[in-house]
Amino acid sequence: MFYTVILTSLVVFISVMLLGFRIFFLKDGKFPNIHIGGNKAMQKRGIGCATTQDREARQNLDKKINISDLLNEISDQIN
Repeated sequence: MFYTVILTSLVVFISVMLLGFRIFFLKDGKFPNIHIGGNKAMQKRGIGCATTQDREARQNLDKKINISDLLNEISDQIN
């Protein structure tokens, strides 16, 4: 049982060190940017992550949403 715990701990430690090689051993090591907004091909197409697109849409609101106007639009579309 003791050897199993030691072996498992050693395997986990080696795995973490290998996964974090850039962060632990390089001078300016950092996690890679894996978000959609960090991809150059997506940036060329104007595609961003959902959080960024939501934030931009909220900033571009010209007026506040009126519930009665919204309900009228919905009822017009249903009829």
